[in-house]
Amino acid sequence: MSIEREPVDDWATDFDHFDPGFVADPYPIFADLQERCPVAHSDRYGGMNFLTTFDDISEAAHDTERFSSRRIVVNETPTYRRGAIFPPINLDPPHHAGPRRVMLPFFNPTNTLRWEQTIRDLCAQRLDALVGKATCDLAADYAKHIPGDLTAVMFGVPQSEADQFREWVHLLLEVGPTDPDIERQASSEMLAYMQGLIDDRRENGGEDLVTYMMAQELDGEPIADTEMAKMLFLLLLAGIDTTWSGIGSSCLHLATHPEDRRRLVEEPELIPTATEEFLRAYSPIYVARIATSDTELGGCPVSEGDWVVLGYPAANRDGTAFPNPHDVVIDRQRNRHAAFGLGVHRCLGSNLARLEMNVAIEMLLDRFPEFELTDPDAVTFSSGPVRGPRVIPVRLM
Repeated sequence: MSIEREPVDDWATDFDHFDPGFVADPYPIFADLQERCPVAHSDRYGGMNFLTTFDDISEAAHDTERFSSRRIVVNETPTYRRGAIFPPINLDPPHHAGPRRVMLPFFNPTNTLRWEQTIRDLCAQRLDALVGKATCDLAADYAKHIPGDLTAVMFGVPQSEADQFREWVHLLLEVGPTDPDIERQASSEMLAYMQGLIDDRRENGGEDLVTYMMAQELDGEPIADTEMAKMLFLLLLAGIDTTWSGIGSSCLHLATHPEDRRRLVEEPELIPTATEEFLRAYSPIYVARIATSDTELGGCPVSEGDWVVLGYPAANRDGTAFPNPHDVVIDRQRNRHAAFGLGVHRCLGSNLARLEMNVAIEMLLDRFPEFELTDPDAVTFSSGPVRGPRVIPVRLM
């Protein structure tokens, strides 16, 4: 049952990342908090602290003894409950290392590059469908499809199943945090789906991410089906909404900044540098930790059992870490952003996400070098631990 949320009165003492004002535009809120109260607090969700500075976020991300990863999505379930474990993201050192080592080779730079042509084919498919149209929605018609469709290919299932993937992601990340029944139902369905894929590959074989995982060992033993299903669950959940948001934010920026769009059309070799800046300026992910004892961060008290939210989008807009942090500089040279996280749980799929964004931007600009936003008021964003544009109405010129 969904819980009604009261509007926020003071972001420093009553923070809520589901508040419509925050979802619509968090950046002025970050700037205000960084100036007067860099560790925002809230009694919501059983007690939550939201970190906004690069240094505080880096400290919490690297201190796995004080701040545990056993729960990473803020929700209404009390933090003393362990919850389901999806290796390696919910495991603290040293237990996270084994599952992470299993997954890393599949996403290393060399293996990632073998997906480039598939990504190009998927982008071309969506762009072909827009030819001849005067208007479109770059979120719904383009950005949302690429990571979901690629995930279907990687999992060895029909591309049409990506619609179900996106629905599960929506239920788990946007609806589930304030509706535990929905979260449990979606999780159960996803785990059953993964087990079904494992059963099918045992019988019929294949050449995909599932069969790759089946061939791996953990601590010298084959991975148990229940653990493998959870690891596949995590890979699906982590790879869709985040990259969809990254591509969408890039599209929205290019639709509203014609000087940047035209420069990238003229200098496509600059796209990888621009992608890094889009990742910095429009980082989508807020990841939680649980305080394991009474402690402090940034000079502020944090109670045992409190949620501690690593506001990576805020860290990447911190003026002590980045000059002119609110300016999007597509040729920014020094850009050690935290869009993929910090510490032991830094995103292991970052190579693939970058490749998807680079190709998606390149092919969009090659096919449609001129486009513009038609209605700024129609733009909407997802809420929860991943924020990205979900409606981007543009005119294709």
